[in-house]
Amino acid sequence: MSHGVRVERNRLRFAAGHFATFADELEPIHGHNYDVMVEVEGPLTDESWVIDFSLLKRLTREVCATLDHKFLLQMDSRVLTIRDEGSHYEVQYKAEASYRLPKHDVAALPIDNSTAERLSEYIAGELAVALGESGGPKNAGGEERDGLTRLKVTVEEMPGQSAWFALALG
Repeated sequence: MSHGVRVERNRLRFAAGHFATFADELEPIHGHNYDVMVEVEGPLTDESWVIDFSLLKRLTREVCATLDHKFLLQMDSRVLTIRDEGSHYEVQYKAEASYRLPKHDVAALPIDNSTAERLSEYIAGELAVALGESGGPKNAGGEERDGLTRLKVTVEEMPGQSAWFALALG
């Protein structure tokens, strides 16, 4: 048996451009207004809550801020050739297209494709680290307690179209 909480909407979003690859084909550059939903599970504190909603929302907003108004570049792409040229990235797709992206406009992500599935996995990983660094939930006296057991992140590209990633914690 477990308890859980969910945070969503309320500034848990980011706007970003990207191009995904499918079957070795490259989508045109386009963007989304992504919404992020986060669920965590774990035992209740002595005061009968799983985690402080405000902490979970703050950590999620911080991760979203690193992606907001950026181009999401899949650095581990199997289809794109990406070169770090100091102030910018040179991105080559076969002989068909090349792009020069200023680094200050890019979120260079350790993913193989900028799909909602991979974005949810990336955000979950960043949140897992942030939750660990925050010390996680505490009991009334401030002492640490058994932590969260599961984290699930959903990324919605547009209403009715989303992907999620879940991982065990602790």
